[in-house]
Amino acid sequence: MSRSPSTDPEQFDVVVVGGGHNGLVAAAYLARAGRSVVILERQDQVGGAAVSAEAFPGTGARLSRYSYLVSLLPRQIIENLGLDLQLVRRRYSSYTPLPGSEVGLLIDNGDDEATRASFERVGAGHDAGGFSSFYRSTALLGEKLWPTVTRPLLRRAEARALVGDDAVWEDFIERPVGEVIERHVTNDLVRGVLLTDGLISTFARAHDEDLQQNKCLLYHVIGGGTGDWDVPVGGMGAVSGALERAAREAGVVIRTGAEVTAVASTVGGTPVVHYSAGGGPSQVSGEFVLANVTPAVLARLMVGPDAAGSAPSSQSTAEGAQVKVNLLLSRLPQLKDSQMSPEQVFGGTFHINETYSQLEQAYAAASSGRIPDPLPIEIYCHSLADPSILSPELRAAGAHTLTVFSLQTPHRLVADGDHDAHRAALQRAVLASLNSVLAEPIEDCILTGPSGEPCIETKTTLDLEEALGLTGGNIFHGPLSWPFADDDDPLDTPARRWGVATDHPRILLCGAGSRRGGGVSGLGGHSAAMALLEED
Repeated sequence: MSRSPSTDPEQFDVVVVGGGHNGLVAAAYLARAGRSVVILERQDQVGGAAVSAEAFPGTGARLSRYSYLVSLLPRQIIENLGLDLQLVRRRYSSYTPLPGSEVGLLIDNGDDEATRASFERVGAGHDAGGFSSFYRSTALLGEKLWPTVTRPLLRRAEARALVGDDAVWEDFIERPVGEVIERHVTNDLVRGVLLTDGLISTFARAHDEDLQQNKCLLYHVIGGGTGDWDVPVGGMGAVSGALERAAREAGVVIRTGAEVTAVASTVGGTPVVHYSAGGGPSQVSGEFVLANVTPAVLARLMVGPDAAGSAPSSQSTAEGAQVKVNLLLSRLPQLKDSQMSPEQVFGGTFHINETYSQLEQAYAAASSGRIPDPLPIEIYCHSLADPSILSPELRAAGAHTLTVFSLQTPHRLVADGDHDAHRAALQRAVLASLNSVLAEPIEDCILTGPSGEPCIETKTTLDLEEALGLTGGNIFHGPLSWPFADDDDPLDTPARRWGVATDHPRILLCGAGSRRGGGVSGLGGHSAAMALLEED
């Protein structure tokens, strides 16, 4: 589309605000269906949080800087858009050291006997059956609910009937998940392993009545129908790179360095998007605008007589609850547990200081404004599953990457005061927590980059808010919602049926803030595209 010589805005069928992975998904679907689409992205590259970068310049290591694993990206989207994307399945699910000991619990997806023996090692042999029973229930939820996420929303009663097991539905959908965890297992460490998936960037407790922990856990266990979390070969940048190629090949116009300053609308009228690029103001209009930003950001951008209440009322702002630390190591560190190999410990999710009681204590500490001590953290070693993210020289030298993701560290801990000091304190807490289960200080293994600085990078929720526009550093854009509608929800428009509606009929959500949009899934973009195509 070319700009009119008049002052009228440039015209497109669809304007996508934000070039994260969901925006790319929506744009690619719509362009393939014949729509003219433009993406406006503030950063100098698309991908949002799903990007890879040489975080430590000159080292030859490309890290997944923000998001780091893939579970919720449906095979249907990959095939529909012809994405050239390879995902690697991790053999080991998790390893969790028993605090104050030299043993830990290994969940080995490839060896049930080894897993049972590991339960015995940590004194939890009696819980092995309950642990398996818990995940048989989540497997049922995944089997039944996963196929629905690429379809219009079911109502609650329909979803319950589809699951077909009232006890499972009550345990995971109607009642705080702490109840089913405590009923299935008794060991403090085992209970913690079960709870952690409910606390990823979700500041909550096992028995909270608002069930945010249940919703978070559900999304972590249904991906692909199995709940497996995969490593994308080439890092998260490979995901956004494949989506960018698909969008460009379909004819999408992508403008980077384009910061949206306002979305102007009138009742029933065509919205106009104002943005700044190349040092000057510009504007485009679209029959529809898709907002791949948080609902809170969209509400701030909206101007015009119907701007009030543009964000869905169910999507109030919520704080994120994590710190992410990227490290480049000269080698993997020695472990206190001499019976475990580094491949076993670091090959899956390495849970540290995440027993059930420690997670509760951490919540209490953070609620009072203190950094939890010890800080619950989870570690992933992507270079074990995908050596391609390291240069040949680094691989030959035995180097590895580590990604650390903390729990129970809400945005309120860094929102006020000296951010640099807060970040440094959180980094120290992460390293201290990691060192508590190692046989040597992790500092002895951190590579020194060409600049002479250690290769460690810490991203707080405030860093995510400032760099990516994630309100409160929340990676889900706001409180998670169930992947189905309530029985009395209005589903009288395509946007409502797909869970992407705002109060303006021509402005739709297409990001993580949509009903099923959390995680690197593309579901927000897919739902928005399907809603628009249904409008025809």
